[in-house]
Amino acid sequence: MPICLTRWLGASLLGAALLLGGGALAAPAAPDTAPATAQPAASADLDAALTGLADDDSDSKLAGIAALGASSDPRAAEALEALAGGMLYVTPSGQVWVGVSADSGRDARGGDVAPLPADAQAVMLNNRLRRAIDGALAGSRLFSAQASIRLAAARGMQRGGDPARLPLIEKALQQESHPAVREALEIAQAATMLQSADPARRIEGADKLGTTGNPAFRPLLTALTAQENGAHAEPDEGVRAAAERALRAIDRHAAMVEWAGHLFFGLSLGSVLLLAALGLAITFGLMGVINMAHGELLMIGAYATFVVQTLFRQYLPGWLDWYVLAALPVAFVATALVGMALERTVIRWLYGRPLETLLATWGISLILMQGVRSLFGAQNVEVGNPSWMSGGWRVMDGLVLSYNRIAIFIFALLVVGLVWLLLNRTRLGLFVRAITQNRRMADCVGVPTGRVDMLAFGLGSGIAGLAGVALSQLGNVGPDLGRAYIVDSFMVVVLGGVGQLAGTVIAALGLGAFNKILEPYAGAVMAKIVILVLIVLVVQKRPQGLFAPRGRSVE
Repeated sequence: MPICLTRWLGASLLGAALLLGGGALAAPAAPDTAPATAQPAASADLDAALTGLADDDSDSKLAGIAALGASSDPRAAEALEALAGGMLYVTPSGQVWVGVSADSGRDARGGDVAPLPADAQAVMLNNRLRRAIDGALAGSRLFSAQASIRLAAARGMQRGGDPARLPLIEKALQQESHPAVREALEIAQAATMLQSADPARRIEGADKLGTTGNPAFRPLLTALTAQENGAHAEPDEGVRAAAERALRAIDRHAAMVEWAGHLFFGLSLGSVLLLAALGLAITFGLMGVINMAHGELLMIGAYATFVVQTLFRQYLPGWLDWYVLAALPVAFVATALVGMALERTVIRWLYGRPLETLLATWGISLILMQGVRSLFGAQNVEVGNPSWMSGGWRVMDGLVLSYNRIAIFIFALLVVGLVWLLLNRTRLGLFVRAITQNRRMADCVGVPTGRVDMLAFGLGSGIAGLAGVALSQLGNVGPDLGRAYIVDSFMVVVLGGVGQLAGTVIAALGLGAFNKILEPYAGAVMAKIVILVLIVLVVQKRPQGLFAPRGRSVE
């Protein structure tokens, strides 16, 4: 009993001191960065609100809840959160405690965590009080100590609401320094202005919403221009004109975002086509081989990525995020070995016989697909993105650039740079260019054309394996993966110019961008048909592609 009596007397004296001193004892808990003159006024408002919550009368509690919702003190939001969760306690002496656990809490006016007083009781709520708490929380969260909570509260007010909240929003704007929260508050201010009785304020709000370019505000603005039975919902003509201007601005922004999105996804598709066609440009340009198994080499590279991912999950789970980097050399070597084996065993006997080469490589593609089905099954396998390739970069509202597509685009440019260095700065590249320009003369001066053919075919196949790694990051991997890209790869090579690296780059990126821009208007199938017709027309005018190969043997 003496211990309980001592605790009760101490709590009573503390509550009395707080009530008489207007919260002066809570001042040390204020942030160091808060202005010295701002704390007394905020504490006084908070003290009055908490005093109302300690009263048994429902009207006094409602007044206290409303005062907490209008307070700019961050402790007001904390008290409301605790009240909504049944963790706000009061004592007969008028103390208000925010519960931290079942038996501990801290004074709502400020203080450290301490055991709850023995006589503390949870504040009882009814439905009327709960509805008031929900409304008050929307305003008090604007002054939370956490920027994420303030941002969520500001975005919640952007749907428009009671114009009586405008002073609260403007008060929050005056002391807000976080850029994202300020932007959200300004939009919330504009949306709330639309409900104002002053036409000038409604015009200002409509103009501000138009500058955001956010299509989510179209319903609010459209309601101002609507008509019912010949009468305008918005009586003021100036407000209707401002709403129409804002709608046009939002539509222009949406169109710009849509075009930017089509361009990005087009360049992403073009980078995949570039990787798929780059190896084909080398083999087709060097040896004139129509390799119908090139798509299956992409598939082998994708399955090599799946195997590396499986091994990392089993033996190196801590390094799983980096399995893609390990898959690159594995896929390159695996597909290069397959390509060189095909060249030595089948293709070398069919040079100069394009029809037989086409049929033979088509048969090889069927064998490779069936072999993969036998090893991995006919169902698709999943290859997951590493964490650093997951998510996206938000450029603007409505446009998010996914990290995996950005990484593939950069990777494609790096591969192009490495291939250019290989062809222009190495002895193998010199031999390849010599054979491409004039095979007979290169053979006469001692160039080992047979070995160069094998290495070039292996290089082209290895690049196809790298393309398979990239494709595995965009979707599931299956035995039919390569079929979707073989025709497009040949179109890129023919349009850019056989054996021409620059032509392949321009043709791949151009076809990818044009295809994605055309798809929303013509559909996927019609877009392919239009692109094919355009390629036929270009080839009719320039049979050797955009960049014609050079050399004495070129016909």
